Amino acid sequence: MYPFVTRMHQVQVTVQTDQVLDIPCGTRGGVMITFDKVEVVNVLKKDHVLATVRNFGINYDKTWIFDKIHHEINQFCSQHSLQDVYIEKFSTVDDRIREALQEDCTKWDTGIDIVAVRVTKPRIPDVIRRNYEEMEAQKTQLMIAAEKQRVVEKEADTEKRRAKIEAEKMAEVSIIKKRQEIMEQEAARNISHIRDEMHRAREKAFADAEAYRIVQEAEANEQLLTPEFLEYQRYLIVSNRTKTFFGGSVDAMLGPGVASSKQEVRSGGG
Repeated sequence: MYPFVTRMHQVQVTVQTDQVLDIPCGTRGGVMITFDKVEVVNVLKKDHVLATVRNFGINYDKTWIFDKIHHEINQFCSQHSLQDVYIEKFSTVDDRIREALQEDCTKWDTGIDIVAVRVTKPRIPDVIRRNYEEMEAQKTQLMIAAEKQRVVEKEADTEKRRAKIEAEKMAEVSIIKKRQEIMEQEAARNISHIRDEMHRAREKAFADAEAYRIVQEAEANEQLLTPEFLEYQRYLIVSNRTKTFFGGSVDAMLGPGVASSKQEVRSGGG
């Protein structure tokens, strides 16, 4: 029924993952290592299936993925030291291989799209691996020590800043208290000055009033001390000192000596 069909193969046109295992390679320094597994996620375009199978066979992925992976891994290892391959530049291997695979697939129009590449950590000789492990342990200890030192320095810096802030706060409080004391002293001086001024004003008012009273009395006395007034005052004084007695019993009141003296006075005057 199908005279022109001699063979039939199923070709996957959905996303697939090819695994390339046990890839040995030598570094630039001559150390042999092995990549246990490299995974390549890829997809073959539907419109390229017939041409790709005709040109590269049903196992087209062996040519463009499996063999190419071995080639790119060995190229990478031969150009770098073990330190680069194992540590420094290992994170760049995935993108480097994906770009190299995609470049050749596009150049030869294979219709293969390389979606992603995942490379596992290579296996290295046990002696070297232990050295790296010791190095990593030392680095970890150094990092821990550095972190502890950073924490201590941070705590010291924080304590220093706290002490500085506390000192500044105390200084500000001291300044405020000092200003308050100065203001209180100035207020007390002002109050004392006001009281002194009030006292001086009262004393001055009292002195002025007393002086005015004395002046007024002097002026009044000056007006009173006329000749007539002085004569009047003299009569008052004399009249206050002179005593006049009336009646027949005066001699008895004054006593015999006084009566005899008066009799003699009257006789002599007779």
